[in-house]
Amino acid sequence: MADGAPAFTPVTLLTGFLGSGKTTLLRRLLGDPALHDTAVIINEFGEVALDHLLVERLDGETVLLGSGCLCCTVRGDLAATLRDLDSRRERGTIPLFRRLVIETTGLADPFPVLSTLRADPMLRHHFLAAGVVTAVDAVHGLMQLDRYVESMRQAAIADVIALTKTDIAGDDMVVSLQARLAALNPQAPVIRVAEGPLPANALLAAGRSPFRAVGEPDGAAAHTKARAVTIVVDEPLDWSSFGVWLTMLLNRHGTRILRVKGLLALCGEARPIAVHGVQHLVHAPTHLDAWPDGDRRSRLLFIVEDLDPELIRRSFAAFARLGGSQSMRML
Repeated sequence: MADGAPAFTPVTLLTGFLGSGKTTLLRRLLGDPALHDTAVIINEFGEVALDHLLVERLDGETVLLGSGCLCCTVRGDLAATLRDLDSRRERGTIPLFRRLVIETTGLADPFPVLSTLRADPMLRHHFLAAGVVTAVDAVHGLMQLDRYVESMRQAAIADVIALTKTDIAGDDMVVSLQARLAALNPQAPVIRVAEGPLPANALLAAGRSPFRAVGEPDGAAAHTKARAVTIVVDEPLDWSSFGVWLTMLLNRHGTRILRVKGLLALCGEARPIAVHGVQHLVHAPTHLDAWPDGDRRSRLLFIVEDLDPELIRRSFAAFARLGGSQSMRML
């Protein structure tokens, strides 16, 4: 491992539908000194105007920006690009980077990119999925969520949503879009990026809030054939039983469970455990130092597509041996 390199390099996925302003957002991020220790993988340099960023070309696929950010293009296969980037860092032929941002195409489903980090034996020992940032167009976002499943999936899978073009969208349109996003993905904070300084670190922070309490989702998510479902459990859970249940649930219905995220109280554990997964992929659980609020109950959030929430409730009740009692409720 190169001196100063983290044991696991956090990887942030930057996604967003066609015309969402993702490229403009990326260009602004690349000029921010906060990214001085960041490598960025993009599709083509030509799509992102870099001339004004004091570019030093290191080779045909890699440039070093004035901010210190390292930028390279995908060489066909993403896994091969990641392995090559890590190898060059180890050898010292490129500047040291401590985090990585991957920009996807506008029609991409984020799940295969996240799967790449876990499927490749070398990559999963060097890189760690840190979060998904999704750019959503304030002008066309409502229409895109209704019409394009790719847009809906990108928003549903997000850890944080970057709301673009709010400077040219009407106030009513922005309010309606925010309500739709809150119903589709209640746990994702929405950050306006068109107005004021760009909060680069807030967008790319490796440590996301593991869970925040949500109310009952309204009917807006029904327009996208997806909805958020929350399960709250009063008693501590048995970790082994929970792990078996979640594995079986995602094995059977993973293609229709776009996201699962939660904060768990476990038997014999004073500290909470944060869990999160994307479709069939479950990330390693994280032990938190303390509960983020006074509520010490287990809370699970599912974002599902064409899946009956009652199925999840019944399944969970069986494995948790709660028998559908008052101690668990589905919001």
